[in-house]
Amino acid sequence: MTTKAQQRKANLREKLVEAAETRIDRDGAGALRARDLAKDAGCAVGAIYTAYDDLNALIMAVNGRTFQKLGLVVASSVDGKESETPTKRLILMSNAYLTFASDNTNLWRALFDLQMRAEDNVPDWYLQALRSLFSHIAHPVAELFPDYSHEELDLMVRALFSSVHGIVLLGLEQRISGVPLTKVELMIAQILSQIG
Repeated sequence: MTTKAQQRKANLREKLVEAAETRIDRDGAGALRARDLAKDAGCAVGAIYTAYDDLNALIMAVNGRTFQKLGLVVASSVDGKESETPTKRLILMSNAYLTFASDNTNLWRALFDLQMRAEDNVPDWYLQALRSLFSHIAHPVAELFPDYSHEELDLMVRALFSSVHGIVLLGLEQRISGVPLTKVELMIAQILSQIG
């Protein structure tokens, strides 16, 4: 049974995540400040640190929600498209990824800007959100490479994700090595068509 104190803490955590999500979406994760969040959530600055260990933990909570939203967008891009080739489904998912990143740039960037290494103590729920996103990519990849071991498939999924992510990042940032945003979908299709 949940006590009133536990319920208050859960409510505060939810308010803080919503406030942080709004601020990250508008200003980026680097602009997140405890004083602003406390004001937005209607709590004292110290209360933030009773709900979360630090601002990174709060950003991770926002990122968990963003991964879930991104996963839904990617999955829905191929709903009802089971008859399409695996390559076509990868392209559809990649275009959905691009659209999500373009429409939610600051939240999307926060997924990758958080200063964490693979060996850091990453919560299981966070890793599960990332695995869920990769699982959508894994289905068509397994169809394309039926003889691959689990480890080889995992590596290919990560390679394809990294490739698409890099193209999207460079396109959104308008880096000199990127292509104009209007050409990013074409570039993704050109790359993915080579593997199918």
